[in-house]
Amino acid sequence: MDRAEAMDLVRSRVKNKNLVKHMLATEAVMRRLAGHFGEDKELWGLTGLLHDLDYDQTVDDFPRHGLVTAEILEDLGVDGRIIDAIKAHPGHQEARTNLDKALYAVDPLTGLIVAATLMHPSKRLQEVDVQFVLNRFKEKRFAAGADREQIKSCQRLGLSLDSFIQMTLQAMQSIDRDLGL
Repeated sequence: MDRAEAMDLVRSRVKNKNLVKHMLATEAVMRRLAGHFGEDKELWGLTGLLHDLDYDQTVDDFPRHGLVTAEILEDLGVDGRIIDAIKAHPGHQEARTNLDKALYAVDPLTGLIVAATLMHPSKRLQEVDVQFVLNRFKEKRFAAGADREQIKSCQRLGLSLDSFIQMTLQAMQSIDRDLGL
């Protein structure tokens, strides 16, 4: 599956515009991390883009989140590494590879950064810096759904929290117009 086919699949299955933006943000960050680790940017990008494909279907049945996407992608013959990472991101299987670990850590951080941007005086992603995100990160009530321990699992990739936030910000800032921020 190439990116155009993946976007067609996203458009056909995901109706919530903010969820599509989250998936685009995750794609951008995964591509950035792939470059950092010398990995396949296309594979990592597709993983980020497709990771929440079933969210609309499973929002009221969260234990199935990720599994429905895995079934859809298996039927389409998508690379098993993508499917494994998608199963690992909600915890259906252990995150073993760097791809799995990256998706697991990236997913909540993109949401935290969007929430931080909306709290920033400028409400512009380009104006947000690492320190601003770290300050929001330390506020337990802020974006409470963004699991801090999951974000800190970036250390399993050999990344400090600061550098992980920096790379994530840079990737998201590179597509700020697509994100509407």
